[in-house]
Amino acid sequence: MDPLTIGIVGIVVFIILIFMSMNIGLAMMIVGAVGYMLIVTPAAALAQLRTDPATIGSTYALMVVPMFILMGNFAFQAGISSGIFDTANKWLNRLPAPLASATIAASAGFGSICGSLPATCATMCTITLPEMRKHGYDDKLSTGSIAIGGTMGALIPPSTPLVIYAIMAEAPIGKLFIAAIIPGLMVAGLAIGTAIILVTVNPKLARKGDPFTWKERLVSLKNLIPIVILFFIVLGGMFTGFFSVNQAAAIGAFSALIIMIVSIKQKKELTWAGFKTKFNDAAWTTIRTFGMTFLLIIGASIFGKFMTISGLTIALSDYLLSLDVSRYAIIALMVLVYIFLGMIMDDLPMIMITVPLFLPIVTGLGFDPVWFGIFVIFMMAIGAISPPVALNCFIIYGIAKDIKLTTIYKGILPYMVTLAIIVVLMTAFPQIALFLPSLMLS
Repeated sequence: MDPLTIGIVGIVVFIILIFMSMNIGLAMMIVGAVGYMLIVTPAAALAQLRTDPATIGSTYALMVVPMFILMGNFAFQAGISSGIFDTANKWLNRLPAPLASATIAASAGFGSICGSLPATCATMCTITLPEMRKHGYDDKLSTGSIAIGGTMGALIPPSTPLVIYAIMAEAPIGKLFIAAIIPGLMVAGLAIGTAIILVTVNPKLARKGDPFTWKERLVSLKNLIPIVILFFIVLGGMFTGFFSVNQAAAIGAFSALIIMIVSIKQKKELTWAGFKTKFNDAAWTTIRTFGMTFLLIIGASIFGKFMTISGLTIALSDYLLSLDVSRYAIIALMVLVYIFLGMIMDDLPMIMITVPLFLPIVTGLGFDPVWFGIFVIFMMAIGAISPPVALNCFIIYGIAKDIKLTTIYKGILPYMVTLAIIVVLMTAFPQIALFLPSLMLS
C-alpha cells in the first residue's frame, strides 16, 4: 500500500474511532503512530511517541493555555458572568428582544475572559435560560440566542482553540488574539440584530423588557469593572507590546484571582474554607481541562507528521492549486467541507484534521495564516451549532432536558446565517481580521 493511500485510510479510521467515542487526542495518537510505523518503521513510530510529548511539553508558547484556562475559572468562581448579564439586561431592555440581546452581549463579555466555547455556552445557559423562560420567551429564540452566544467563547479572545491553531500552524498567538477582536464583536452585533429582526417580525417570540431607571443602569456598570480590568490587562498589554503573550496570560490569571478574592469579600464569605473551596474548584477544573488539551496537542502533532510523510497534504495542495479557478472558489469548497465535517463531528477534531491539510493550500493562495486562523475558528463555531452533531445544542439540551432537541435546532438556524454572512465579508475583505494586528507595536 502506497503512503498516499495509507494517509487516506488513516483519516477514515480516525473518523471511525471518533464515532466509537474514543478520546480525540488518543485516537489521533494511535492513528498517527500506526501510520508512521507503516510508512517508515516501527522504531521511528516509537521514537515519535517517546520524544513528542517531551518536546511539546517544553514548548514555551504552551504556557498560555493553562494560564488562560485558570483565568476563566477564577472569573467564573467570582460570579462575573451573572453580573455581566444583569448589566446587559438593564442597558438593552428597550430593544425588541431585551433578554435575548442581553444573553448574546453577556456571552461576548464572558467569552473575553473564559476562552472556552462549551464553558461559555453552559454558563450562560444556566444563568439566562431560566430568566427568558420566566418572562415568556419562545424556546426557539431563547436556545438559539444561548447557542450563538456560546460560540463567543471561541470567537472572542483569549481563545483556547486559537492557541491550539497557533501551535499547529506555528502562527503568532498575540496577533491571532488581536485579529479575533473585530470579527468577534461583529458576530455579537449581528447576532443581536438577528434577534431584534426575529422579534420584530414575530412579536410573540418575546415580551417587552422590564423598565429600569438611568440610576439603576449606571449603578449596574460596576459589574463590568472586572471584565474591563482583565480585558485591558491581557489584550491591551499584548497590543501595546508591554507584555508578551505568556506574561499577559500569567498576569491575567493573577488578576482574576484577586478579583475572585474581592468578590468573596463583598459577599461577606471571605473565610479560609470558602476561599479554599473556590480556589480548589478553579484549580482542579483547570488541571482537567489542560490535561485534555495537552493530550489533543500531542495527538495532533503525531497525526500531523503522519499526514505530512504520507504525502496527502502535498498532493491535495498541488491538486487544488493547479485548478484554473478563483482562489475564492477554493475557499468556498473549504467552507462546504467544514460545514459537512461540522455536521458529523465536534469542533476540535475538525481543526486537527483540516489545518494540516488546508494551511499549505491557503498560504499558497496568498492568504495570511493569521487570517486563516480566524476563518477556521468561525468554521468551528458554525460546526458547533450545525445539526445533527451540534456541541452547543447538546449542551443546552443537557441543561434544559424538557426542551426538545429539534426546537433548539430550529432556534439556531437564523444565527447560522449570521455567522455565514461574516465569513463571506471576512473572505472578501481580509483586513477585517488583519487591520488590528497590523497596528501592533510588537
